[in-house]
Amino acid sequence: MAKQDNGESLAAAGSAVEKSGAPAVSPGTAVVASDALTNPGLPPHNPRVTDTDPAKERHASRLVGGLFLLSIVGSIFAIVAYIIFPITPGDMLSVRLNTLFLGLGITLALIPLGIGAIYWAKNLMSSHELVEMRHPTRGTDETRAAAANIFTLGNQESGFTRRKLIRNSLIGALAVFPLPAIVMFRDLAPAEDPVALFKHTMWKKGTRLAIDPSGAPIKAADVTRGSVFHVIPADLYDAEHVLDEKAKAAVLLMRLDPSELNELEERKEWSYDGIVAYSKICTHVGCPVALYEQHTHHLLCPCHQSTFDVTNHCEVIFGPAKRPLPQLPIAVDSEGYLIAQSDFLEPVGPSFWERSV
Repeated sequence: MAKQDNGESLAAAGSAVEKSGAPAVSPGTAVVASDALTNPGLPPHNPRVTDTDPAKERHASRLVGGLFLLSIVGSIFAIVAYIIFPITPGDMLSVRLNTLFLGLGITLALIPLGIGAIYWAKNLMSSHELVEMRHPTRGTDETRAAAANIFTLGNQESGFTRRKLIRNSLIGALAVFPLPAIVMFRDLAPAEDPVALFKHTMWKKGTRLAIDPSGAPIKAADVTRGSVFHVIPADLYDAEHVLDEKAKAAVLLMRLDPSELNELEERKEWSYDGIVAYSKICTHVGCPVALYEQHTHHLLCPCHQSTFDVTNHCEVIFGPAKRPLPQLPIAVDSEGYLIAQSDFLEPVGPSFWERSV
């Protein structure tokens, strides 16, 4: 065996040798660096000119208040423009003028409101950089007191209660700004009494039932058991507003075995030999009830799945609708055509609080 100069034996190749030196560091060992950066903290606060000069602060406050007042003027201008330049059907110039001035008014209401809010935040609210330490919150008295203190501090920093001009002009701008929308949405409502418009349709005594959309009158012999027809008044296309009238007068026509109908005594004359007619307009939100299941005699609204039982005067058996579909009383004229005995005896479509029945 080889020997070193000091007489120690050298380890033979392949032999196990225990080394007494420091072990090497594994590449995967986590080491905490000794030269880690320390938290430099927040930079020093640089006061703004509005923080040091009271005159500049008052000027900024008046500027923000003026912008909010300008927003109020813009909202009022939009309302006035909408009234002064009404839209006349068929007159494209009236459409252009209405759109132009209404858009200018709304723009004048929105832009100063946004600019004023930004200028207020950048020049008058507190500009100190803050660090909010994360900590668990509990609903204790101390927590509630701290929350109230935060609101108080926010009020002090923004000057909302102290700067009366900004506060009052902002409240005024926010109060006036929705008025143009209210005026426009109100103008979408019918000029006539909506109760009368919804309560009556084109159906009247002697009006023939016609197939939709052809307008061809339909005979009782054409309606077989299990069939369903979408029908309209035969004179519908003579109306001034066809779509509006059709939206109220659309009817579903079906024929059942007369023994399957559970008719009230006062309504037995409203059908003819098992043929019944009901409004097509769902009493929930006015969707078209267009699905008929002939084996169960159920009508289904595809929008919200309200289901009506035709054998029991279309009473609601499922879904959000709250009342049955109105029934149209029908009969047969001397030529065998189906006719209406009268209009619907109750308003069609969704319920509304003005209805008297």
